Amino acid sequence: MRAMAIIVVILGIASLVVGILFITQAASAKNEVAESIAPLPLDQLDDTYDQVKAGIKQIEEAGGTPELAMKLQKTGLGLARANVGTADAVRVNGLVDIGVGLALVLAGLVLLRKTQD
Repeated sequence: MRAMAIIVVILGIASLVVGILFITQAASAKNEVAESIAPLPLDQLDDTYDQVKAGIKQIEEAGGTPELAMKLQKTGLGLARANVGTADAVRVNGLVDIGVGLALVLAGLVLLRKTQD
């Protein structure tokens, strides 16, 4: 039982480390996206994407062909949105890992204490 408690504590510590790594990597990824769309702040990314998408749709409905630059802008903004979403998901995963790690460490310590009694 003592060996199981130690294994649970080690798994908890590993989960904590992985969670911290995920959070730092997510922050770095989000900063990378912010730098790549530099003059545009991240909080305006969705609105700008929607405006470009609406502009392309209006041109197509009027029977015209949108310029390649508009299509490329829409594609770039869409990729940036996807990357921000992925970074947010990784950050949430890191928070969950930290929570699980804390629970495992506490459970392992409780098991370890029970085996000593």
